[in-house]
Amino acid sequence: MSKSSAVGRIAAIVALVVAAVVVALLLLRGGSNYEITAEFQNASQLVKGSQVVVAGVPTGTVKDIALGDHGQALVTFSVSDPYVPLREGTTATIRSYSLSGIANRQIQLDLPAPDQAGPELASGTTLPESQTVSEVDLDQLFNTLNARTIKNFKHVIEGFELSYQGNGVAQQANTGFKYLNPFLSTSRQVFGELTRDTPTLQRLIVDTSHLSGALADRSNDISLLIHNANLMMGAIASQASALKESLVRLPDFMRQANTTFVNLRATLDDLDPLVNASKPVAEKLPAFFHTFRRAAHGAVPTITDLEKTIRRPGGQNDLVELTRDAVPLAHAAIGSGSPNCGKNPSTDYRDAADNNFKQGAFGESVCALRNGLPDLSFFRAYTPELVSWFNDFGTSGIQDANGGIGRIATTFNAFSGGLPSASPLSPMAELAKIGGAIDNRARCPGANERDPGDNSTPFTDNGTLACDPSEVPVGP
Repeated sequence: MSKSSAVGRIAAIVALVVAAVVVALLLLRGGSNYEITAEFQNASQLVKGSQVVVAGVPTGTVKDIALGDHGQALVTFSVSDPYVPLREGTTATIRSYSLSGIANRQIQLDLPAPDQAGPELASGTTLPESQTVSEVDLDQLFNTLNARTIKNFKHVIEGFELSYQGNGVAQQANTGFKYLNPFLSTSRQVFGELTRDTPTLQRLIVDTSHLSGALADRSNDISLLIHNANLMMGAIASQASALKESLVRLPDFMRQANTTFVNLRATLDDLDPLVNASKPVAEKLPAFFHTFRRAAHGAVPTITDLEKTIRRPGGQNDLVELTRDAVPLAHAAIGSGSPNCGKNPSTDYRDAADNNFKQGAFGESVCALRNGLPDLSFFRAYTPELVSWFNDFGTSGIQDANGGIGRIATTFNAFSGGLPSASPLSPMAELAKIGGAIDNRARCPGANERDPGDNSTPFTDNGTLACDPSEVPVGP
């Protein structure tokens, strides 16, 4: 044997030993010594050697399957790096990774988020059933159905078979399947968003349960709602022709509305100053509405009473009937024409046939006032006497700087002497004894007043009045 052959043989042996050491180290670092036992409700066709995956990546295998004290399945599996050690909060789920095969089950580990992870789990730790999920086989689902339901389900499948025997139906089904894939893809995104926030989804389901309970308590009202909706739909269906005509006219309406909306855009820009000016006021509106709410609450009895005032059962006892009665009253007050105030009312503004006033009460009042203006003009000069006459009913005297004074009138009777020897006298003769003046029928305004020294009484309006200023009372 040559020296070079001996060296080569030694090198080969050393390489073989090194390779064996490397394989041993890899096996020792593969995590086969880190094992976890999980309690499942059932093993769901798991077998020894089934994969253990994290996010679809193989990380271990099933080592043993045993029966627990309470009938649960105890599955022991290994976990390798980089997922060693597991942390508290990890869940284990048995899933199917194919639709065919007998032993097509695997354990999927769902690791907790870093901010929600608990302490590390030591090798040999047992995950309770609260942290595991067993797969539900299709047979278990069918076993929950009774014989009648299974029979009807078979009829449904047979109905599908009959529906696809026709050529037209099969073509429509293929068209439906064509759009089913995008629908499923979109649904997958929707359900992905729903499962991303599990607590919120759980609250939604709980709230939906409460809503369903509330709806169940109001089942009678819901039945009435559905009944009324049915009547409404029936009414709409009875107007199918009018609805069709409306839909035909809708495009033209939308075209015209488009122009209106374009013009409205400029109007909205013009409203910006109004909105900006309203912002300071809007900040004060909550306090106003808070007060207004109390006022509105207090106004409820008033509005209720007002409603009774407007309309109340019975005759001639509410505002509606008063308003209805005001129509003939207004007709009687206004009449049928403008006032015609002539000198001869019987021919100028009265109905000659039935002698009824045609111009109404207001017209008659206008004519009465208009025809009475000459009389008022005549009596205007005698205003002091008229006012004094009314004043005498309210007071017996006046106050001046010297104190209270009063005017005393003398009463004369038609007899003279005492009662035993009383004899009748002529009133005119009695007045003549005291120098009284009689037959004064042309007195001027203010003739009963004493002249204050400025010759203002009696009033003759510079001699234009038809009166005699010499007709004054007897005395100084």
